[in-house]
Amino acid sequence: MKKKTLQQRADIINKSLHYIYTNIETNITLEELASLNSISKFHFHRIFKNETKENFSNMLTSIRLQKAANLLISNKHSTITEISNSCGYSSHSSFIKAFKKRFNFTPTQWKNGAFNQYSKNIIDNKYFKHLNMEATIEIKEEKYCAYIRHKGYNKDIKHTWEKLRALAYQNNINKYEEIGLHHDNPSITPLKNCNYVAAITIPKELKLNNSISTFSIPESLCAVFKYSGEYGDIINLIRYIHHEWIKNKGYEITTLPTYIKYIKNHLIENGNFEIEVNIPIRII
Repeated sequence: MKKKTLQQRADIINKSLHYIYTNIETNITLEELASLNSISKFHFHRIFKNETKENFSNMLTSIRLQKAANLLISNKHSTITEISNSCGYSSHSSFIKAFKKRFNFTPTQWKNGAFNQYSKNIIDNKYFKHLNMEATIEIKEEKYCAYIRHKGYNKDIKHTWEKLRALAYQNNINKYEEIGLHHDNPSITPLKNCNYVAAITIPKELKLNNSISTFSIPESLCAVFKYSGEYGDIINLIRYIHHEWIKNKGYEITTLPTYIKYIKNHLIENGNFEIEVNIPIRII
């Protein structure tokens, strides 16, 4: 496959997934994404399946349900209808049916604590450690980034980070932030299925001429946690924040993803990590 074709396909997938994640509350259609990429529905569907190994409608449903499952855990003051609407479901009955099929619990059961039982089958108890942390509430400015998507939260991410550092070198970017976006909660999503995005901040005027895409992380109100640890500890930290901290502090999470700023990036450098975890929130 020619380099130009690879770049075009990567751009189509990245642009489409970014659109889905940032417009999850809307009725996103195949026609809409095909139009976004200026190609036919047939061509879009074929490229999407070839590149992601998943059917478009199945992936869209999965993204909606994973997002809803996490909101049901953290946002205890929101109704099930409010949460389903924020994840793109206009039909309450359709949401309940799809959720039960995916998680084997109704949304009500899940919201009332069934996620704890489900989580035990997803993640090893060795990741569960008692935490008692506090956060600062800060307004985080918009960040313009180059990024690469990675399926699965595993040590193979190292190669993704190496590629981004190579990009920085190639474009003479000497100062940049390394950021990881976690679209999924790893305590309710198998690590191999977690959607992770590795990103570096770049000058907004920089134009890339390769298969690496760009996006903006919007300005947002965030709960900010500073933490140091070793490989695997981030999983427990995210669990603590979503399952315990948010619910008891008078905030709710939004549909924007959690993102981590790496001060010391253990995913490319061996040893312990030093991070800043940013959770987009709103007041109840």
